[in-house]
Amino acid sequence: MADIHVCGLSTLVDVIQSSGAKHVISLINSSMEVPYPLSIPLSQRLFLGFNDIVEKVPGLEPPEKHHAEQVIDYVTNWNRKDPLVIHCWMGISRSTAGAYMTMCALRPKEDEYALAEELRRLSPSATPNIRLVQFADDILGRKGRMIDAIDEIGRGEDAFEGTPFKISV
Repeated sequence: MADIHVCGLSTLVDVIQSSGAKHVISLINSSMEVPYPLSIPLSQRLFLGFNDIVEKVPGLEPPEKHHAEQVIDYVTNWNRKDPLVIHCWMGISRSTAGAYMTMCALRPKEDEYALAEELRRLSPSATPNIRLVQFADDILGRKGRMIDAIDEIGRGEDAFEGTPFKISV
């Protein structure tokens, strides 16, 4: 069983070092610089630049289907021998959407609602970006259940930044 660690940018280096992660998915604004440690080779990084929005806004880049496809492709090809870190800027929306997408992709027979409840239990502030979840639901053929499950857990607790957490898959 492998671990996925979820965090914001400010704790990224600490989470990588403490977890021994060798793979990183960055879901962050295109202009943000990510301080990857040298222990993470370029070939084991996935940087996807987009804004944390759910509708198109002039001057901002929303998540698109190809972003969700890239995350799902990355995690389904991940060797699961070394931990993976999924992060965004604050560790609340894009990274938790990435974590939920990963849970659904790597546990295809598990109930979407149970997975969403697990996410909520691990991260009270998790508020997954619903646009990413919608794309993933379509890609994974979950027939709207991922969207409904995230709607059911609702918006997470108010937080300036999410507390890092770990999911075993």
